Amino acid sequence: TLLSPCMMTCSQTCSRILGLSLSTTALVAAGANVALLFPNWDVTYLLRGLIGRHALLGSGLWGGGFMMLTALFSSGLALLGALICFITSGVALKDGPFCMFDVSSFNQTQTWKYGYPFKDMHNRNYLYDYSLWNSGCLEPSKAVVWHVSFFSTLLCISLLQIFLVVIYFFNSILGLFCSLCEKS
Repeated sequence: TLLSPCMMTCSQTCSRILGLSLSTTALVAAGANVALLFPNWDVTYLLRGLIGRHALLGSGLWGGGFMMLTALFSSGLALLGALICFITSGVALKDGPFCMFDVSSFNQTQTWKYGYPFKDMHNRNYLYDYSLWNSGCLEPSKAVVWHVSFFSTLLCISLLQIFLVVIYFFNSILGLFCSLCEKS
């Protein structure tokens, strides 16, 4: 035989580890997305419809979570879910948090609205300019920290999931060829 039972055992052990790792990362992604729906663990923002579109999209729940858990048998679907979560999280980090901010103009009237205060800032990047973190968003408190923390978690988790799914895919192919070689 070309492949030893040791190689088959290695492939099966790798599959178990990858399956457990993908399941764990799916639960973390889903948990991080749920946390994004409740800034500072306060339900009133969700009830008032004051949650950003990136969090409402729920890519951590359905892309990195549900699809990942249900698609462990289909690496293509799992990869798609992880990629969607990765892209959405990256765009969310680029756009910044959805929060109340001051849009006062030159006429000295103070106007507050909900939106993405950092989205169209071409000369400054809120991710690197920490002075904007407390002054950019008026409500919810610590919106930038909350947003950056959980979307960064989703970005890292989805990147890890992409890596694990690719390994899972190659391990599945190896397992398929090993089983074909052993039967003949």
